[in-house]
Amino acid sequence: MATLPEKRVNFNPKLHISHTGGELSTDAGLVLVKELMAQLNFTTLAYQLIHFDDQRHYARYSNVSLLEQVVLQLIAGYPADLAATSLRNDPTFKLLLAQPQLASQPSLSRFWQRCDEQTITSLQTLNQALLDQAWTGAKQQQLILDIDSTHADTHGHQEKTAFNAHYGTTGYHPLVAFDGQTGHCLKAQLRPGNVYTSTDIAPFITPLLQHYHQVKPNADILVRGDSGFATPELYETCEANDTFYLIRLKANRRLNQLAERFVQISDEQNWTETEVHYYRASYQARSWPKPRQIYIKSTRPAGELLFQHEYLVSNLTSFVAEDAFQAYHQRGQMENYIKEAKAGFYLDKMTSSQFIPNYARMMLSVLAYNLVSLMRQLLPAQHQRLQVTTLRLWLFKVAGKLVTSGRQLYLKLSRHHVYQDLFYQLLARIQALQWG
Repeated sequence: MATLPEKRVNFNPKLHISHTGGELSTDAGLVLVKELMAQLNFTTLAYQLIHFDDQRHYARYSNVSLLEQVVLQLIAGYPADLAATSLRNDPTFKLLLAQPQLASQPSLSRFWQRCDEQTITSLQTLNQALLDQAWTGAKQQQLILDIDSTHADTHGHQEKTAFNAHYGTTGYHPLVAFDGQTGHCLKAQLRPGNVYTSTDIAPFITPLLQHYHQVKPNADILVRGDSGFATPELYETCEANDTFYLIRLKANRRLNQLAERFVQISDEQNWTETEVHYYRASYQARSWPKPRQIYIKSTRPAGELLFQHEYLVSNLTSFVAEDAFQAYHQRGQMENYIKEAKAGFYLDKMTSSQFIPNYARMMLSVLAYNLVSLMRQLLPAQHQRLQVTTLRLWLFKVAGKLVTSGRQLYLKLSRHHVYQDLFYQLLARIQALQWG
């Protein structure tokens, strides 16, 4: 029989430390996540929608159970499959997954091998189904769809990995779309590392536009993107789907010449103060079949002689130029969404040598991210911007003990939990939800 280590500390020689406290859990707060999943019919939808290439004749764990285990582990902050070994008998995880014992690391490794391209498509469908419940029940009449690309480092000879000159490293180049108002991740696509930013943007965004126009026909949709998406393919896709767009343009000689025509310098010019001017104009690049409206922001820093120009192209003809730039700059919040998806939910963790398992890992990170994002909307207004690291500390990482008495189960949480008032407030709001 293995002997558990016992340690003493210098600050109090009488104190002995060992992991012999019994069947305690440090993740008892995950009951909030499971309760939200139940309100969303997560398990039922997963069984209905997700396809796996499963050739097993006997299965101790269903694929949906394994999926839920991975999602809960990600939300709890355990990115590695190996964590399942330590969590295998954790009372909270066993309770939430309704299993006598969690799946082991080898079981999770085999799970990823049962994912194929159809699995990826069905995971996107599940993600959309979860978000639709919140979207259709909300009063939101405008969708701001922020698109961007990011980078996921790889190590070794992983399938479809490649060097990306922009990031200066080897990896994958995912394409992502977020709701600019709520922060929900609407869609993600894993791509080889050497593709350009806007590669596959039309087939990526077209189903999203068509879907949301169908879900809420009267809602306005605005697509925002940086200069990496300044391509006629995107403009034409938005125009064909009755969608507004606001895209940054890269400066070039013709645009600079156009902007300089608006610059006026008087004899009373105060060169010691910064100047900012806004204009709108019609412009047609050589690759465009027709002219489009652009917005120009001209800035002359204090003490400088020359103006610096920024450009946006848009089919929002009712905007004044200053409002157009203000609306575009709000897109900067998307960088925070991407950072949290990567740092908090391990969106960029690519540990398999194969492309599809890595793609599936990314999609489960998206599901974990969105469950927390939906939960965050139920918090009091002053807490709705909390990052997942704080939510783990305040609400999920709670000491608990599961007690069975007759036919009842009691999850007894630490009476010294500092944020227990917020915990029960959130639980009540989850249980009061009426989706769609």
